[in-house]
Amino acid sequence: MTNLVRDVGETVESTPDAPAIAYDGRTLTYEQFWTRAGQFAKALENNGIGENDRVGIYLPNLPQFVTAFYGTLRAGGIIVPMNPQYKAREISHMLGNSGAKAVVTLAELVPNVREVQDETDVEQVISVGAGVEGATAFDEFIADETNAVVDRADDDVAVQPYTSGTTGTPKGVLLTHHNLAFTTRANASVPPGGFQATDRLIGTLPLFHIYGMSVVMNGAMYSGGTYYPVPEWDAAAVMDQLEDDDITIMFAVPAMFNDMINHPDADEYGFEALRFANSGGSSLPLEVLERFEERWGVQLNEGYGLTETSPVTHANTNDARRKGSIGQPLDGVEAKIVDSAARQSDAPGDEPPEDEGLETVPRVEEGPIDEADADLHEITGELVISGPNVMKGYYELPEANDEAFTEADGKRWFHTGDIGYWDEDEFFFVVDREKHMIVTGGYNVYPREVEELLFEHEDIADAAVVGVPDERRGETVKALVVPTPDADATPEDIKAYCLESLAEYKHPREVEFVETLPRTTTGKVQKFKIRDED
Repeated sequence: MTNLVRDVGETVESTPDAPAIAYDGRTLTYEQFWTRAGQFAKALENNGIGENDRVGIYLPNLPQFVTAFYGTLRAGGIIVPMNPQYKAREISHMLGNSGAKAVVTLAELVPNVREVQDETDVEQVISVGAGVEGATAFDEFIADETNAVVDRADDDVAVQPYTSGTTGTPKGVLLTHHNLAFTTRANASVPPGGFQATDRLIGTLPLFHIYGMSVVMNGAMYSGGTYYPVPEWDAAAVMDQLEDDDITIMFAVPAMFNDMINHPDADEYGFEALRFANSGGSSLPLEVLERFEERWGVQLNEGYGLTETSPVTHANTNDARRKGSIGQPLDGVEAKIVDSAARQSDAPGDEPPEDEGLETVPRVEEGPIDEADADLHEITGELVISGPNVMKGYYELPEANDEAFTEADGKRWFHTGDIGYWDEDEFFFVVDREKHMIVTGGYNVYPREVEELLFEHEDIADAAVVGVPDERRGETVKALVVPTPDADATPEDIKAYCLESLAEYKHPREVEFVETLPRTTTGKVQKFKIRDED
């Protein structure tokens, strides 16, 4: 029997007085943090919330997120992390589908929870910040006593984040204690000498996202380092903190590194303590990588992962890197590029054969290749992953699980939906997305979610959403709208309308009114034509 938090418990025993969390001029030692987590776990127990019960954490990066995360695991519960940018409409499915019994959130977000609470199993709302009607203040909720760690099996679920599929419907991803413990250990070995107790990790990546949660927070707690949560991205403030707090390790998305190199005072900064920088979440532009390294003399490495792989599967390191590559698989993780043609069919009712098998695509000698001169059709295929980091499955979605996995060679392979190629040195290169997902600033946006909201507007007759190139974010969301004959709404009105119900990064930054949308004879929007026009 095990529990992900036992790793942290061992750190607490060995270094109780070491700094665990540093925020807003205050520091919690490992012993203080561990006590708070135990008090939170005891409070859950006192409220009838325990083994296998879900607890939603609807917070930005704050010490209370860390406390609630490990406290829930200490109680044997399962964490449902939620983006604090989400509105009531967006959290309703996550809370309802997961059956969460409690939610920890900011006081100002409590109304969002209360708006949908009657449609869910949520019994307890815990607020961080000012007291608010319908919620118990965090410091009043936690108990005076602590509880012992509830034993959980390796295969028991620890975290249930939500990710969208091809339909745009959020799917619960079941990540086990072993999934996360393995990923934490494997990723902690990536920097030179691995994560160390003297490391100071800056938490620019949101904790509701598996990248910030598993790689940065869990990595810091596992290694005995100090975690510096950052609730909101601000390039200048983070750059100041990198200097002032002698930050040694930084994980971020490309848009963040791009903001730093383009800051008007960038030349005035020198990050002498920074020994390792890593980019993930979306493709890292070569120009950003080279400008960052030239300006600050710190190697910037690109990695790769997905929520379903908890998350990291590939990484470049200071000693083994190919620019433009997502890196090599982590130790213990297997990956390959396979022919995806057999999985692609437009015929209704098509089912995969009982034993699909996986035919690998030949490797190139050494990447990156000149894609303009290569026959990508001959060397590319779908990236598939197998290993102890791969999720248990999607929550209560057997058909989605059947589609996501292939049993071959005695192993269970997860289909990432990303298209790429590999070379003889096990470096992998991603060239495209198989699906229509938009990756903007490291966040995933699925067009159908935005389209469904647009169709609810009385002035919109037809709509399509695509990703278009954006210098800072990689991609941004664009909506093409066919207005009704008597429509009064303007493009700015449509943007404002979307912001009322969607997280800021999901709303269309470009809205174009058109007379018609290009469609096939079967009525499908030809999104490639829309993108080509841009």
